[in-house]
Amino acid sequence: MPVLRQVPRAEVSSDLIHRYYDLLFGPGRDPVAEPGTATGTPGDWWTVFALAPDIFRHAVEGFSVYRHPDRKIDPVLRELGQTRAGWAHGSQFVFSQHCKSLRGLGVPEDKIAAIPAWTVSDVFDAKERAVLAYADCLTTGSGRTPPEVFEALRAFWGDEE
Repeated sequence: MPVLRQVPRAEVSSDLIHRYYDLLFGPGRDPVAEPGTATGTPGDWWTVFALAPDIFRHAVEGFSVYRHPDRKIDPVLRELGQTRAGWAHGSQFVFSQHCKSLRGLGVPEDKIAAIPAWTVSDVFDAKERAVLAYADCLTTGSGRTPPEVFEALRAFWGDEE
């Protein structure tokens, strides 16, 4: 249950927020009166963010980078890193949301289940291990990354990726 007030559909004046409410909760549905997204979460993140339409817009515009045709990062690798970051940082919300994304991308359940203990698992290939190591550096190492991790990433990515 959120601490901040949620914004019911009737109070929303932003076309963008209306579109997202329709997309996530169903056309015309009030997500405060009838919570729950199609993926099974309450969806209260969205209804609280609607308190500040400019922040809501900023957040969802950030998601567009995932769909940009010039982005070269494999969506599975991207989600794998974000899932690990959620686990390592102790965010059940981030971890669960990105586990769902991995399932949607067809990642096997045994691989998803191995993310918390990836360092002792044999289900990840070299690319995946490098991404998981980098996610750990960003979350638990405060961004401090050994040169060896960058070398492992550069084996399949350039500097831009």
